[in-house]
Amino acid sequence: MYNRRFFQTKLGQAAAASILAMMAFVALSTQMQANTAFAATISCESVELA
Repeated sequence: MYNRRFFQTKLGQAAAASILAMMAFVALSTQMQANTAFAATISCESVELA
């Protein structure tokens, strides 16, 4: 496991920042839920490439 000495290095600080960013992303993404009625009303044009 990592110790305090590792997290005092630049690599350790970058790793800690990455871990915190991932935790924040997971926390925020679990709160967002797509409404099925809203998703059904979005119209998309399809283009066929020849």
